[in-house]
Amino acid sequence: MVDAEHWRQLAKPEPTHLRQGYIVNEVDKTIRVRMAGEKAYLTIKGATTGISRSEYEYPLPVRDAIELLDSFAVSWIEKKRYRINFAGHLWEVDEFLGDNLGLIVAEIELGHEAAEFELPGWISVEVSGDIRYYNSSLSIHPFKKWKR
Repeated sequence: MVDAEHWRQLAKPEPTHLRQGYIVNEVDKTIRVRMAGEKAYLTIKGATTGISRSEYEYPLPVRDAIELLDSFAVSWIEKKRYRINFAGHLWEVDEFLGDNLGLIVAEIELGHEAAEFELPGWISVEVSGDIRYYNSSLSIHPFKKWKR
């Protein structure tokens, strides 16, 4: 998770607005449609093992994605995504909108689970194994409803 105060003070690139909806949203599999700016994707994900999971992603025509989101999604989220290079790795930082407003999380893609990397100072808490922070979970159990 990202320290919001520290994050607000950083210079950041322009974000991409993401709207994503889940057609299938189960513990061991998800099928998601994502609008990312002017592009769209269908993504299928399998069960999580450790911090890894199988993932397949395919481009979609934007018109099809809009129809799938509007007609078939059972849950959805919106967020702004920032792509930040830090110490030789690309971090994707998501500022959530709507019912998840106030939540900011960061993710790094690694070649393998044991890869070494340096944590940026704006990372506050490790949440990789916490299912509450999965986008698919946030679409059903939004951050604003959590007991803190």
